[in-house]
Amino acid sequence: MEFLMLDLQFFSGEKTEKATPKKRQDSRKKGQVAKSQDVNTAIVLFGVFLFLYIAGGFLKDRVIDLFVYPIHAITSSELTIDGLSILFIGLLIKMISVLGPIMLTALLAGILANFIQVGPMFSTETIHFKLEKINPIKGFKRIFSMRAIVEMLKSILKVLFIGLITFYSIWLRMDEIMLLSYKQIGASLVTIADITVQTGLFASGALLLLAALDYMYQRFDFEKSIKMSKQEIKQEYKTMEGDPLIKSRIKQKQKEMAMSRMMQEIPKADVVITNPTHFAVALKYDEDKMDAPYVVAKGVDFVAQKIKLIAKENEVPMMENRPLARALYSQTEVGQAIPEEFFKGVAEILAYVYKMKGKTS
Repeated sequence: MEFLMLDLQFFSGEKTEKATPKKRQDSRKKGQVAKSQDVNTAIVLFGVFLFLYIAGGFLKDRVIDLFVYPIHAITSSELTIDGLSILFIGLLIKMISVLGPIMLTALLAGILANFIQVGPMFSTETIHFKLEKINPIKGFKRIFSMRAIVEMLKSILKVLFIGLITFYSIWLRMDEIMLLSYKQIGASLVTIADITVQTGLFASGALLLLAALDYMYQRFDFEKSIKMSKQEIKQEYKTMEGDPLIKSRIKQKQKEMAMSRMMQEIPKADVVITNPTHFAVALKYDEDKMDAPYVVAKGVDFVAQKIKLIAKENEVPMMENRPLARALYSQTEVGQAIPEEFFKGVAEILAYVYKMKGKTS
């Protein structure tokens, strides 16, 4: 029996259950999400090379102007301090006009890559300083962990796959490369740029394919890392919904308070209709408060006996009417007026009670 209990405790601690929405939300707040860095790299590279392919003519003119500008500036003006300052500012502006669009493209591509993977998210948890990050023992374990081996195999696969794609892309243009020595410098540079951009597009496209596979792996690994044990799920449920024992105690306390208030209203009742042993319903008619008689207390068995005892102590009239008492108990609530179908029966009882007390109906 003792071994069985130990086995049950062991299996209840195994992380075999899918993460709950709350666990996912807490992980997201800490910056722990399924994300592949290869996706970011691949999208940024592809975006940059695509921009170079589309805007190649525009950039070519800007690059040529960048080299020609200082020659014209030097030959058309004297090399004074002011002239050099103007030359430097002009060169800086022209460099920005070349590099600025490329850097902006890379920035937008990086933002897009992150948004595609994790959506809108901001968390500073991952940049907090933690001593365990510089723990040499844990660092050694990370280096020789299964994850490190997987990352090494992925890197080897990326180098081989992208290397083959790059080699094949260059091999397709080998005839043009062999003829570069026969071309003018300008034409040679255009050809080299075209081959470079084309090779970059092929390589980044291949990286995109590998990145998609890596993202699937990262998602699988993330889902595995946030799995929960049955005990953790139970504990989370208790935290969110409250401990069932405490909740039951609160409900019990609320019932006791409601019962106490109900018992305090019995002396104000006009009549108590009984079964006579199982049901008791105390009624009061106050035309300033409600248009019809309303229930001030009701109960069955022990509570019914308690109602009758308090009514007797406070000289509240009790009338026996089995079907009416049972019907009022099942179809009315404390503080509510009685339904219309009971008006006649209750009115007759109240009239009799008022007559006994010497009141006019």
